[in-house]
Amino acid sequence: MDFDAFTGEIQHRLGLPGTGETVRAIRATLMTLGERLPEGQAADFAASLPGEIQWYMTGAVHEHGRRFDWAEFVDRVSEIEGADRADAAYHARVIVDLAHTVVPPSDFQQLRDALPESEDDEDWRNLFEVVDSGGWSEHS
Repeated sequence: MDFDAFTGEIQHRLGLPGTGETVRAIRATLMTLGERLPEGQAADFAASLPGEIQWYMTGAVHEHGRRFDWAEFVDRVSEIEGADRADAAYHARVIVDLAHTVVPPSDFQQLRDALPESEDDEDWRNLFEVVDSGGWSEHS
C-alpha cells in the first residue's frame, strides 16, 4: 500500500476533512508508538508501512523504549494531533487496524507483545479494540 492509499483510507475511515488532518493523526499515533517501542521493534513494524510514514516511527522519534501506559499514550497522541482524548484514542485504534492489514503478522504480534495487557491503567488491549472486534467496517 502506498502513501496516498494509506492516507486516503485513514481519511475515509475517520471522516476527516483533509489530508493535513489525516497525516497529523497518523503521525501522532505512529510517533507515540515509536517512542513506546524498542527501536528495533519500531523499525520492524514500520518497514511494511509506506516509506513516507515509516519515518514517523523511526526518524521522528528521539528516544525509543519509553515506559508509559495507555492513558499517557492517549494524552500524547491527543496533544500531537490537536484532538480531544476520545477522538485521539479512536483514531489510534483505526490507524493500528489499517496497519494490521499491511504489516506481517509476526511484526504485528511483536507490537502486541511489547505492550502490557494488565487490568490496570497500563491496559494496552484498548489499542487493539478495532482489530480484535474483526476490523474496521463501514458500520463501525
